[in-house]
Amino acid sequence: MSTDKNRATAAAILPLVGGPDNITSIAHCMTRLRISLRDRSLVQDEALRALPAVLGVVEDDTYQIVLGPGAVARVTPEFEALVEEARSAAPAAAPSAPPSGGITAGDLAAQGAALKEAQKSRNATPFKLFLRRIANIFVPLIPALIGCGIIAGLNGLLTNLGWVPAVVPALAAIASGFMSLIAVFVGYNTAKEFGGTPVLGGAVAAIIVFPGVAKIDAFGLELKPGQGGVLGALAAALLAVYVEKWCRSWVPEALDVLITPTLTVLISGLVTLFGLMYLAGEASSAIGTFANRLLAGGGAFAGLVLGGLFLPLVMLGLHQALIPIHTTLIEQDGYTVLLPILAMAGAGQVGAAIAVYYRLPRNASIRATVKSALPAGFLGIGEPLIYGVSLPLGRPFVTACIGGAAGGAFVGLFHQLGVAFGSTAIGPSGWALFPLLDGRAGAGITLAIYAGGLLVGYLVGFVATYFFGFTRQMLADLDTDPGPDPTTATEAPPKERVPA
Repeated sequence: MSTDKNRATAAAILPLVGGPDNITSIAHCMTRLRISLRDRSLVQDEALRALPAVLGVVEDDTYQIVLGPGAVARVTPEFEALVEEARSAAPAAAPSAPPSGGITAGDLAAQGAALKEAQKSRNATPFKLFLRRIANIFVPLIPALIGCGIIAGLNGLLTNLGWVPAVVPALAAIASGFMSLIAVFVGYNTAKEFGGTPVLGGAVAAIIVFPGVAKIDAFGLELKPGQGGVLGALAAALLAVYVEKWCRSWVPEALDVLITPTLTVLISGLVTLFGLMYLAGEASSAIGTFANRLLAGGGAFAGLVLGGLFLPLVMLGLHQALIPIHTTLIEQDGYTVLLPILAMAGAGQVGAAIAVYYRLPRNASIRATVKSALPAGFLGIGEPLIYGVSLPLGRPFVTACIGGAAGGAFVGLFHQLGVAFGSTAIGPSGWALFPLLDGRAGAGITLAIYAGGLLVGYLVGFVATYFFGFTRQMLADLDTDPGPDPTTATEAPPKERVPA
């Protein structure tokens, strides 16, 4: 079946299932395209059955369109691409004009949403979209990384205290089991993200962690189980996707179920064993060496740069490139030394938001937004403060970055002094990172340094914003009573104002 025919089939199916907005998930098995729907009533069953490529329709936990072996693997990527294209092309609603009488939190939120949408459009470059897809591979793994990281920390604490020795081996097994097989999960998610069969990606990646690879002589180079880690798994699964698609371009549909998976695993497996494992192993070692030397040799300056530039990196979408680096460091050393430093950007953001609160005593709407978003900010969830307060205001976003730079320099300085530590998982930040911290100097010193970094970030972010975050004109425009915020106002008496 040609690519044009596959796309035509996908294009014919899409409107008959309610369009892209009616679809919440897409998957396929050996013969069926499986989709989850928001509104089942929008589906045109009879019209679907009448399509030449559709062999039948089955309704279970998902809506299943029977396309047959071989055909479904070709149509599904085209269907996913059409859904994504339609959603990307949907126009964003323009923010409403601010009301007269002052600027409210709703106005800032509208400006922040517009800025976020504009930045999202600018981020839609091939390179940044590729980084986003890489992030999509690792983000589903974060819950397991967090759970296993906390258990590993608890196990270390019990070991140091000498408590419950019988429990320690059990906790070690629970904490380490996922990490020993993380390459398989990365391979599975990589194939899924790039349009291949997920289990084939997982099968190829599993070669990396198979103990028997130690018996293979790859051109005089001894292989070790796990060599290459998550980078090798990602590369191996990505290769498997391309091999699979190549096979589907010429293998007859009747033989697809036998020939395609066999050739995919065989070709990708051989290339992995005799090339990718070694190259990815060298790359992983280089990443670990570079990160540790960077902080050991110039920790204060490196921390200042990393902490100060992280918020702009998030805006540009480039922070997603750090996710496989974090995961590689965790796999090698047990923790990533970069995350506690990058978390200081959130501390600077919190300090800046508190300064905004005190600099605008008459604007109850913005103050209420800051007050409601601060608890999330302390826990490392900075988006409400970024897009609701600091970024729309402009200068407070810059001063927040200054606070993050100061906190990063503080933490980096201790790395330079030999007190190395990091996070055993990615995802959490702020106060939520405390249970995941681990280091060579012991829990007490590690927690104290991280807490000190947060306090420095809060303080410098606050001071920089309080004194340099507003011009006189900004204060004249912002430090007024804006009246009711139309985004949150209710049926209240005329003189009663409902804060945002």
